[in-house]
Amino acid sequence: MSGGITFVDTLAPRAYSALPGHLRGLGGTEATLARIAGSLAPHTRVTVRQTARQGPEAIFGGVHYGQFDIKRPLPEAPEVIVVVNSWKVAQKLARLNPGSRVVVWQHVFPGRHNRALAPGLRRAGVEVVCVSAAQAEWLRGFLGSDAPAINYIHNPIADDLVPDNTPRDPDLLLFASSPHKGLAQVFRRFNVLKDRMPSLRLAVADPGYLCWPTGPVPSGVIPLGRLDQRGLIGWMRRALCLFYPQDHFAETFGLVIAEANAVGCPALLHRGLGANDEVASDRGQCIDTGDPESIAARIADWRDVIGLRPLATARPEFRLSHVAGQWAALLRSTTANQPRTQAMQD
Repeated sequence: MSGGITFVDTLAPRAYSALPGHLRGLGGTEATLARIAGSLAPHTRVTVRQTARQGPEAIFGGVHYGQFDIKRPLPEAPEVIVVVNSWKVAQKLARLNPGSRVVVWQHVFPGRHNRALAPGLRRAGVEVVCVSAAQAEWLRGFLGSDAPAINYIHNPIADDLVPDNTPRDPDLLLFASSPHKGLAQVFRRFNVLKDRMPSLRLAVADPGYLCWPTGPVPSGVIPLGRLDQRGLIGWMRRALCLFYPQDHFAETFGLVIAEANAVGCPALLHRGLGANDEVASDRGQCIDTGDPESIAARIADWRDVIGLRPLATARPEFRLSHVAGQWAALLRSTTANQPRTQAMQD
């Protein structure tokens, strides 16, 4: 059988699928891949190949999951191959599968060593799909004239992720990311804020895929450990806001921000950092988090309007139905002749 699309993930620490519990402890990259694969499966053959997967091929939700062998052409002979983050693997697959279109799905900011790989991507006709306009613009500038074709498609949130009647706790803040994403700085700024508002608590949900030093843990911190998706969304429904006052780690998208906004939970974010301004559903969520006065004022503003108006809303362009349509459009489109930075359109 030939045609369809194959996603190749050589970087996930373990095999996964969209089945309940399979994504626990993994990040937004794996969750996004599983969602997109499942959304495309009713319309075309979809295969997910993972270096970490052992055993025979399996089918979950119409998606074929199998092992990956970098030394051999893909047996399903897909029309399109989408490689998660690895530029070296993409170039190898382009050589081994000359009849397939190869795309790098870039979920992270690449390192300086990737500059040397960019001309090879361009010569091989490999494209790059970023997860935000901010990331795509940065990557185009980073690579300069050696850049291959660059597009972006946002990460998706579920169509049915909406607010409910859960009451918000004006004293509860939430950090829901890996600790390397600025948690040490968040702790320090929470400590300062707590001097002004002693009743505040900070719940910390850690997916658990990376150990990272965070310094002293302030009083009022509630460690939640690793949560499944349903549990995490439950905390987003209760919290006053996602609390991310840090300027050390730039998100290429920020799936937890989009998901929190979808259930009415705003995010306190640093203005101009990564994709924060692009993903937040309103500008008021992005401030100068280096200013303790601004942090305290924004928290006070949100506390004052609980129950009077929504604190945040979903961005419709992030809904899975819309994003899946953009991926379908990518499959229908032809390889770009010149590098570009634009959104894929339906």
